[in-house]
Amino acid sequence: MTDDDPISRAQAMIADGRAHDAARDLRARLEEGRGGALARVTLVQALLASGDVLGAVAEAREAVSLNPGLPAVLVALGEALLAAENLPAAISELQRALRLDPDHQEARFLTGRAWAQAGEADKALEIFAQLDPQATQGLAAWQARAQAMRTASRSDPGYVRHLFDQFSADYDARMRGQLAYAAPEILHELAGLVMHGREGLAILDLGCGTGLAGAVFRPLAARLDGIDLSPAMIEKARARAIYDHLAVGDIESALAGQYDLVLAADTLVYLGDLDPVLRAVRACLRPDGYFLFTVEAAQEGFELGPKRRWRHSEAYLRSRAAAAGYQIAGFVAAAPRHEANVPVRGFAVALAAG
Repeated sequence: MTDDDPISRAQAMIADGRAHDAARDLRARLEEGRGGALARVTLVQALLASGDVLGAVAEAREAVSLNPGLPAVLVALGEALLAAENLPAAISELQRALRLDPDHQEARFLTGRAWAQAGEADKALEIFAQLDPQATQGLAAWQARAQAMRTASRSDPGYVRHLFDQFSADYDARMRGQLAYAAPEILHELAGLVMHGREGLAILDLGCGTGLAGAVFRPLAARLDGIDLSPAMIEKARARAIYDHLAVGDIESALAGQYDLVLAADTLVYLGDLDPVLRAVRACLRPDGYFLFTVEAAQEGFELGPKRRWRHSEAYLRSRAAAAGYQIAGFVAAAPRHEANVPVRGFAVALAAG
């Protein structure tokens, strides 16, 4: 292989585990003005293979600015954005590529992957069905992942993250205005009943979002931490400057530390089976600690409502709380939010660790 075939040489380096070398050589050629669109696409691939996702996104954006009408360049940007978990932007670029070349199979597969990572199983499966299984590496695994989402007993984390990343810009106005969101105040009132007079608390805000519940509970806190699946929501919460620590994570698996109070305001509606989170929170509570949360009401067990939000019955909540080692300290009917100007029927629950 000669220097007259730099693309093939770079691709061989990537396949041989030398992505850093490939990226260095391609970047040098481009800086000397000796590379075109394909060299830039290959550079993006090399940067992704070497783990430099931000560098790949930057190079892909530069490639698109120079070659806006080439599907392969748009696909490279879509793939880089997908690696950066910027799903809305990735889907947009991949759809642009498909408008230019409706038969571009890589663009179609990556679009399906992006929808699957966003938790949109039906959209992903519809796209996957249009692909040739023999010619699309990894298709079967992604189809199985999308199928599994349909029967899961919780909302897919990718769907929740994608949903709230999109809503983060106007979340507060939408929740407080259009949806008359009152879960933080409902839980604060419940805390006053079951934890009367207690303050200086270590508090963990599950699914903290932009910090609406945190702002209500901050006066009671010596320490206030928050966790949320959505990086965009975490950034909004950080801008409030009320939390001592914020983390992006899944509330079923990323809990740590010891707290006097754990909150979940309008958060458990994205979980069906509550056993994992009840156990995880129980392990984080001090002996005299409490878990306060709101849910939407079901007739029995748990069920997925038309808005893709889970509902839970009183009997289910009481039985699973007991199984996880809690005492019921408070259980009241509540309307944590409105839909179409109608109060949503739900519960506010206080569980005691002791």
